Amino acid sequence: MKNYGGLTREFSGRDNSEIVIIPVPYDETSTWIKGSDKGPDAIIEASANMELYDIETGTEVYRRGILTDKPVSTKSSPEEMSGAVFERVSGYLEKGIFPVVVGGEHSVSIGSIQACAAYHSGLSVLQLDAHSDLRDEYEGSKYNHACVMARAREVAPIIQVGIRASDSEELALLDTKRVFFAHQIQDDDNWMRRAVDLLTGNVYITIDLDVFDPSIMPSTGTPEPGGMGWYQCMTLLKKVISDKNLVGFDVVELCPSESNRAPDFMAAKLIYRLLSMQYAKTDNKLKL
Repeated sequence: MKNYGGLTREFSGRDNSEIVIIPVPYDETSTWIKGSDKGPDAIIEASANMELYDIETGTEVYRRGILTDKPVSTKSSPEEMSGAVFERVSGYLEKGIFPVVVGGEHSVSIGSIQACAAYHSGLSVLQLDAHSDLRDEYEGSKYNHACVMARAREVAPIIQVGIRASDSEELALLDTKRVFFAHQIQDDDNWMRRAVDLLTGNVYITIDLDVFDPSIMPSTGTPEPGGMGWYQCMTLLKKVISDKNLVGFDVVELCPSESNRAPDFMAAKLIYRLLSMQYAKTDNKLKL
């Protein structure tokens, strides 16, 4: 596998990187459009074409060192895969390396969230997603992609943003004071302060790419209409990073298409923008 950002060894070595990209090309429980197992490769390939200077923060986060790890083995059940992700992320947390998990379907987030919750006390989870993903079990597994936030809520309080699709049985499980439905957040951004205030000091962010409107992100397993735009999402993420301690994140559910590579690049850029904001905060260069 190539290095994220097309980085040379000087900026991607195991001994000189503050950040790690952990690919998890898993797609065993998705229920409609298959192909998210190809997402990590597509994102890393597209990332080699990014400009590595971030205009908004005036930074070059790649100089911190971004290691691209070998993919987590995916020839297993979702439970076994989650355990493998847990071990991989835990190992990097213990070394003080910032983890970024790249999926794969959304079930790959479970092990990462559990690892961060075990390592960082008082963790909360911010979910950006079209779907509530609160089923306790689906198709015989508690680790199905439709169950990721049910598992997350077992180890940390959650905030859900961009939700616009849910099974009727999940409605009773939703804490509506902690859910920001897509139709409620389209007209203004005043809701963002309420969302950020509900988060604890330590925050993990899980981003299912279908949170974005399919007009800009069509390459997902279930492209729901009515999603977030790029700048609305960036404004929220900037507020979260400015106010809270981001301990890790994941980007999942890219189903790449040979006929449209723009979504691959968008996903790669999303990761780099988040990292740029995270480390610009450390250098006192993040401005709201």
